[in-house]
Amino acid sequence: MPVAGILDERVRIPEGVQVRLEGDDVVVAGKGHTLRRKLGHPRVRIAVQGGEVSVTSEYPTKREKALVGTYAAHVRNLILGVTQGFEYEMKVVYSHFPVKVGVKGAEVIIENFLGEKHPRRARILGDTKVEVSGDQVLLRGPDIEAVSQTAANIEQATRIRGFDQRVFQDGIYITKKAGEA
Repeated sequence: MPVAGILDERVRIPEGVQVRLEGDDVVVAGKGHTLRRKLGHPRVRIAVQGGEVSVTSEYPTKREKALVGTYAAHVRNLILGVTQGFEYEMKVVYSHFPVKVGVKGAEVIIENFLGEKHPRRARILGDTKVEVSGDQVLLRGPDIEAVSQTAANIEQATRIRGFDQRVFQDGIYITKKAGEA
């Protein structure tokens, strides 16, 4: 029952997922993955009670109203990450020089991009797994921030500088995002 002056947003915790609070950290565990996110603000409270996470603020300002929704979305993404995970599909696009993409350790190596002698590198973050098959690059992982930042790192590594981008459209681009809340 809504009380005047109190903003409350609730997120249901599905079966097989544990959510606990450690100070300002929200820890979500399930299906072999554990994710941790620091969500702290003096006027926004997070509580785990009876199968749901409650994010509340009393007499919130405009900024605190936004934070309540943001924190609830973070908790939903953490829960979705440990249950289903996130998946990004990327496509390698080239016109003149065939680009070779591979994974070595914690980096994606992009060779022969625009005929360059030295390979370009992009860092892989967190528990993100990168698979390359032909001109498709598939990124999977439980943490949406790590998966999306790895995809952004790959896109930025193939950014073209000094050429007309309307003519030189080579690069590696995100084509599909799956698993988002």
